[in-house]
Order: sequence, then C-alpha cells, then structure tokens
Amino acid sequence: MNHLDTRPAARRRTRARPGTGRPSRARQDRRVVITGIGVAAPGGIGVTSFWDLLTTGRTATRAITLFDATGFRSRIAAECDFDPGAHGLTPRQVRRMDRAAQLGVVSAREALADSGLTPADVPPDRLGVSIGSAVGCTMGLEQEYAVLSDGGREWLVDPAYGVPQLYGYMIPSTIATEIAWTAGAEGPVALISTGCTAGLDSVGHGYQLVKEGTACAVVAGAADAPISPITVACFDAIKATSPSNDDPAHASRPFDLDRNGFVLGEGAAVLVLEERGAALRRGAQVYAEIVGFASRSNAFHMTGLKPDGREMAEAIRDALRQARLRPEDVDYVNAHGSGTRQNDRHETAAFKSALGERAYQIPVSSIKSMIGHSLGAIGSIEVAACALAIRDNVVPPTANLHTTDPECDLDYVPLTARERPLEVVLTVGSGFGGFQTAMLLARERDGLAGRGSGHD
Repeated sequence: MNHLDTRPAARRRTRARPGTGRPSRARQDRRVVITGIGVAAPGGIGVTSFWDLLTTGRTATRAITLFDATGFRSRIAAECDFDPGAHGLTPRQVRRMDRAAQLGVVSAREALADSGLTPADVPPDRLGVSIGSAVGCTMGLEQEYAVLSDGGREWLVDPAYGVPQLYGYMIPSTIATEIAWTAGAEGPVALISTGCTAGLDSVGHGYQLVKEGTACAVVAGAADAPISPITVACFDAIKATSPSNDDPAHASRPFDLDRNGFVLGEGAAVLVLEERGAALRRGAQVYAEIVGFASRSNAFHMTGLKPDGREMAEAIRDALRQARLRPEDVDYVNAHGSGTRQNDRHETAAFKSALGERAYQIPVSSIKSMIGHSLGAIGSIEVAACALAIRDNVVPPTANLHTTDPECDLDYVPLTARERPLEVVLTVGSGFGGFQTAMLLARERDGLAGRGSGHD
C-alpha cells in the first residue's frame, strides 16, 4: 500500500511536532463563533427577559421560596420564576428531570431555535454537547433522600421507596445527557464540573472541540439549581453568603465597601458554537467569536485565594496571547464579582497585573449583582451576557454599588448600563478549589478578530 501523501502542500494538515505545544495549522485556521443563545435566569426565562433585566439594572434577588429557610443564616436567593410545563416540558419529562436539567433543556431548545441549526447542517455524529454544573441534580437527590429516610428519621433507608430516576439524580452527567437527547447530538458529550468556573470551562471545552475539528458544532453551556437546604447550609457554614435577609433586593453588592457575601442563584445558559465558515455559509447570525480561552489553578486552598490574583492574571495573559490581542484591545471586562471581600480584591489585583494601566480605563461590571451566583451555571450565563453586550454595544451595570471599596479602585459601572462600542470583551471566573478561567469574545469580522499587533 502506498502511504505517500500526494495532496498539494497547501491542503495537507500540518500537525504539531511532539513536545512543541504548538497547534496544527488546521486548528489555528478554524474559528469558532456563537450562533445561538438560550437563557433561563432569575428575573425571566428567555434571552429577551434576561437582557432586559441586566440593561435596566434591576435585581432578581429575594427571600427564598423554594423551601422553608427559617433558621438559616442566609435566607435569600435569586430564584427563577419557572413553570416547566409552560415552557414545553411534558409531565413525564418533569418527573424524570431534576430542576437543573429542566432549566438546561429549556435553554438548549431556545439556543437551537435561535441558531436555526438543523440535522441537514450538521450530521448527528458531528454535533457535540459540553455542559457544566457545580452541584448537579442536588434538588432531586436531596428531596428523594428525605423521602427514603422519612425526613431523616431512618438511618437505614428502604430502597423500595426510591423513584426510578434516583440513580440519575446522583449522576450529574444526566444533565448533559438530557441536552444531548434534546439536540439529537451523537458526537462527543461531556459534563464539566469545576465548581464555579464550570460554565466557562464547559464553553471553553466546546470551543476546543470545534476548533480542533472533533465536532462541527457544539451545544455548550451550564445549568445549576442549588437553592436547596443542603447547599444553603454548606455556604452558611463558611459564612460565604450574605445575611442581609431584611433587604434581599440590595444584598448582592460586588465591589461595594459594605458587601457581606454573595447571594445564591440558579439558572442555565446554552450556546450554539460553530465553525465560522460553516456558520456563514448557511447564513447564520453570529453574536460573537470566541478568540481565547485559558484556565489555571492556584494549588493553594479549597476556598481561599491569594491576594495578588496571579493565577487569574496568568489565565488572562494566556487568553490574550492566543487571540493575539493586547490589553489595549479589551473594551469591557465581565468580572466574576461575587461580592465577597477576598474575591473582589483578588480579581481587581489580577486585572491590574494582566492589563496594566489599561485596567483603569476599561469598564468592569458584575451581573451577579442582579441575578446572584448560580455556581456552575453562572459562567455560561455571563458568556451569554457578553455576547449580547457585543451585539448591542451595551455594558451591563453593577447594581447596588454605592460606595466603592478603596481597594477596588477600577471603573465598575455602578447602577446604570453604559453604551459604548464593544469589539473585544473579557470574561473571567473564579471557583473554590483554586480554579481560574478567562475567555475572550470578539465581534465577528473578516480576518483576525483582534485589533492588536499580536504577540506569540
């Protein structure tokens, strides 16, 4: 058999030499764009309601209604007003799926419809799914354990009382499975669980699958529904959540001098990622192009952060390097902005380290001030917000920011959205375990998405 490659040199796939770490030419040439968005978030289900809430600076944080929170330190959250039946889920689906999966499936349906992607465009075995979640099917698992243990009174539980879906509630990957069934995806399917960066990391994984050619398109995003007694108790134990129960609408105050912890949230966001050329050929709308993605870990502490923000800064620099962009090219930073003192100071230091003097000129804001912190889901929700910000040239505000912490001395866009041209947007995430992730989105256009001279 003749193994000689007789194709023209321009058509040969250039592979990296072992150990060089340099991507192939084919991989470098494949550009990845966002062509569909679906969101289920506090304040409204669907992209239109979500974006209206953010741009008007309204908050969706309130007293917990999903369970009786009497006796808890923090009794507030950002809940979704979500009726699964009203959003197209059948009674059988509602019984089978945990609330997180329900939110994810509804978001995936909206994203797929928005993209217009059909099996004629992408064969099922070339369509992938990448979904993030921090706590998986917590609500279903906890509710069923309460039944099996008779409210905690029985140490030895009777499995006869368990529902058939109980095993699925224990396995977080069932969320990705449900979304794969919804999309008809028979390509690579993954559940990414890296804590609070899971939603960014899942989109990053989907981006990499398309960029390397493993999939033609990927349904990527995240879903979490953590507003349950066990999750609230866990954050109560480490005093990470806000105890401002008497004023829930103003409890989430990232970068404010008087902040006292984050507000738990729930939700989902799903994006359709496609190779740019294929998307343009089928006439798809393009919200933005993903031009850089990097992650680091601090190998330091499960919940603590180093004050210098070195690992996040390294992730930002790596993402800029991949995109061949400079700090001067970044027009907006979507901060992790959880509202805890150590996080806000940590990422402020990271921005200064990675972006230099440019950090003082770029608007920075946190949408968690309005929709809370939905753990693994929030990173994908924030990517959706960044894509919409690029589409409309609008920077969402940081709600409830009245008195800036002197140690947080950047432009955090207090209270009111700001119109300005946006070509390049940076979004970051920080998670327990030391996970630090950065992603760059850019307005899609011919040639290199970036505007800088680049650096290798």
